[in-house]
Amino acid sequence: MDRARGWTIAIFLFVFGDAVAMQARGPILSELEAGFGVSEGALGLVAPAGTAGFVVAVVATGLLAGRLRMRRTLVVGVVGVACALVAMAAAPLYAVFLLALLAQGAAAGAFRGVDRVVLSHLHAARRGRVYTAYALVWAVGAVAGPQLVSAVLSVADWRAVFVVIALCFVPTAVAAGRLELPSMSAERSLSRAALADLLRRPSVVGACVGMLLVGAVEGIMFTWLAYYAGEFYATATANLLLSTYLLAYIPARFGYTLAVDRVPYLALLFVAVLPAIPALAVAFSGTTGPVLFLAVFVAGAGLSSGFPILAAYAVEAAPSYTGPLNALTTGATYAGIATAPAAVGALAELYGIGRALWLAVAIAGALLVTIGATWLWTGTATAPTVATASD
Repeated sequence: MDRARGWTIAIFLFVFGDAVAMQARGPILSELEAGFGVSEGALGLVAPAGTAGFVVAVVATGLLAGRLRMRRTLVVGVVGVACALVAMAAAPLYAVFLLALLAQGAAAGAFRGVDRVVLSHLHAARRGRVYTAYALVWAVGAVAGPQLVSAVLSVADWRAVFVVIALCFVPTAVAAGRLELPSMSAERSLSRAALADLLRRPSVVGACVGMLLVGAVEGIMFTWLAYYAGEFYATATANLLLSTYLLAYIPARFGYTLAVDRVPYLALLFVAVLPAIPALAVAFSGTTGPVLFLAVFVAGAGLSSGFPILAAYAVEAAPSYTGPLNALTTGATYAGIATAPAAVGALAELYGIGRALWLAVAIAGALLVTIGATWLWTGTATAPTVATASD
């Protein structure tokens, strides 16, 4: 196996495990509530704790990608994630659990801050397709997460969940320790002037705002959907609803992988997101049964377009600055994931979880407006070309 293929597989395995770990948080909220005796407002801190460290690490490593020893960063990241997951399983107090979750997010952020940089340079000729395939692998792991929680809880307590997830990262740690990394000399260091130039580009601004809103909606769904469904379904069925939402990511992202080279980025994104807004409204209208599952599936299919398409769209503005652009877009996504679920937790204490989740509908509407505004601002639905990007 050549190094490029080996590293691609290793990165995809990490992304799979990272998705499993992330999607275990929502289904386990009720177990944490009972085990630690905390309120809904305190449960809302799970998302910020899991993503605050991630955002700081992914932005720092991404902005410094041209100067970092990437292989060492990847190894430290994957080992740190596994160790933090074991610490979460052993946490005696809720505060300790949150601190371990913070560390797990930081370690994952260090890895994710440079993994797409590596992929971008290994697959420069088909960057958009590789990015959507990367997102597809994440979706497969995300679907597996809630079902893994249900399976483990049927034979053990919630602490065993995190031990099992830690084992998912062993193959990546072994591969990263053995494989030499191909040269990343094409990745340029970022000066302050170049960063300021990037932040002035309409495509980058639009992508970052869009990613913030995508992350906000996804964070709400990942964290609170299973908890919301637990009001009228048993735990296994409530977790199945979250898996249904995430299951939609797989065929949808497979379709986007095929379409992204043929359809302009923003046009594809607009058409994908549009049906997600009424679907979310139906999902949180109080309906149950097949209609709820169908609405959640449609919402997942539409919203799953955001991360891979906007990430590729932004990187096309300046491919030699893949690391910083990866940092900006990923950081924006996880900032949304960190903040919006906490807002829902606060609203749930005041108005109930059902009404609080309508915040997701409002944010999805703002996302559609952002896509349209970026299209108008740039004057085109296609991504900027290297020729027009001022590196």
